[in-house]
Amino acid sequence: MALFILPDAQKDLLSLQEYMLDKWSESDWLKAEDEIFEKLALVDTGFLTGTPVQELASVGIFDYQNVFTSHHKLVYRRIADDTFVYAVAGHRQDYPTLLMKRLLRV
Repeated sequence: MALFILPDAQKDLLSLQEYMLDKWSESDWLKAEDEIFEKLALVDTGFLTGTPVQELASVGIFDYQNVFTSHHKLVYRRIADDTFVYAVAGHRQDYPTLLMKRLLRV
């Protein structure tokens, strides 16, 4: 089992870090970061299974799952025993737009 945070999700995390350090505090960021990685660790070990991404499931694509932290939505896909993280979005973020930008990028 391995956890892979794909480049777009890495950018999401850096953007989130930048935002939180600017608007909140370092301790708030560290708490959010811990919560994100603890949730991903549970997904990677198989102790937690998310729900299909609704926007994709509505067109028959069920491979992509989401799980939630207190403030974030994490989009991932399991392939064999590995977990690939595609997006980290804040609850206040325009998630459908983020998803469409990712899907339409060539």
